Amino acid sequence: MQFELTLEYIEQLKEAIDQKNDAFLKQQINDLYAIDIALILNRLDLDEAKHLYRLLDEDIAADVLLEMEEEKREDLLATFSTKEIAEQLDNMESDDAADVINELPEEIQEEVLAQIEDIDQASDIADLMNFEEGTAGSLMAKELVSVFAHETVSACIDEIRRQTDNVDVMYAVYVVDDNEKLIGMLSLKKLIISHPLAKVDEIYDGDVHYVKTSTTTEEVAEIMQKYDLVVLPVVDQLGRLVGRITIDDVVDVIREEAEKDIQMMSGISDDVDSNDKLWRLSRARIPWLLVGMCGGIIGSRIIGNYEEQIHVHPEMAFFIPLIGATGGNVGVQSSAIIVQGLANNTLINDKIAPKLFKELGVGLINGVICSGLILGYNLLISDSWKLAATVSCALFTVIICASFLGTFVPLTMNRFKINPALATGPFVTTLNDIIGITIYFLVGRMLYGVL
Repeated sequence: MQFELTLEYIEQLKEAIDQKNDAFLKQQINDLYAIDIALILNRLDLDEAKHLYRLLDEDIAADVLLEMEEEKREDLLATFSTKEIAEQLDNMESDDAADVINELPEEIQEEVLAQIEDIDQASDIADLMNFEEGTAGSLMAKELVSVFAHETVSACIDEIRRQTDNVDVMYAVYVVDDNEKLIGMLSLKKLIISHPLAKVDEIYDGDVHYVKTSTTTEEVAEIMQKYDLVVLPVVDQLGRLVGRITIDDVVDVIREEAEKDIQMMSGISDDVDSNDKLWRLSRARIPWLLVGMCGGIIGSRIIGNYEEQIHVHPEMAFFIPLIGATGGNVGVQSSAIIVQGLANNTLINDKIAPKLFKELGVGLINGVICSGLILGYNLLISDSWKLAATVSCALFTVIICASFLGTFVPLTMNRFKINPALATGPFVTTLNDIIGITIYFLVGRMLYGVL
């Protein structure tokens, strides 16, 4: 049955913590998953969270710590001694432990590493901390199962039994040569059905996908998504097997990238969430708000330049919001489709022209429909043919231009290695507002003078 976190449940736990009713607390959390317990800890005060965390069994405490919100986890770890932190890291896989220790203040990182009892674990964590953030090396775990190609199946199974003590989930067995270079992989099914005296080099699969430690996490996610992989081996610059990346880590990368793109598209420049401090939330939003304000000022200046035209034909002012809003919406729609295609690698970067023509075609259809509807509306409620023609022609032109810009801007930014997600939201909306208002009054000046 799915766990549901309610305010009443949180209040019950808070009351039990105040009363030091540990038996009740253990009963409540005994059958919960790590993620559910983490959600509870995120809602408690620091002292309450610390009390409840210390009641957890050793085999689940580390998992709960990993599932907690980063800020809450940092606050909780700050109440632990370096010895207690080291004990938690001992129960984690090396990649997770490296992520946690990197969140600690630099002055205590070495002390925590020195307190880890498992020397191999401490060495693996130290190695992973040296890799640059955003690379496969920083994402991988050192725990894996590998065998030499010259071994027999029987010896291979014995080796697997020895190595699996440190591996929670085993997806495949990797095959290396005498220099520990990755040469293939061996499925568990093939291993089980093969004769015990058969040699590994006779049955392994040499067609294996892998990445280097310097490969970006975005490329890792793309490869695993493209080939439907649940695990991906990592090699160093010499081709030696050094680690593996599992699908759960890649899902985290995909989610983080998607969240970052959504925030950029919304005009939020930093990676923030609702639990961050007020100043950080404000600092992340203010740059693009200022850009929007500058765009609004420019738009007002453009309207001011046509003050005489508005004075003579005041009815034109009624449709300024319509022109600006429609142009902004069309631009955001076009750029969102392009950004999505670039993120999924379904667009070929060197073929921009076909995409532009396709979006122009879409803009042409939408422009005809929208301008036709607004023309009919104006003819029904107004007896001014000039106003109806001006608004319709301007709206048609604005939709075409907005479709073009919404496609061209993100493609161009991507060509120059700038995150195309920046092209959507406030940027495109502000740009299209300025261009839309300019087009509207230019068309009005021309048509009112001709008709």
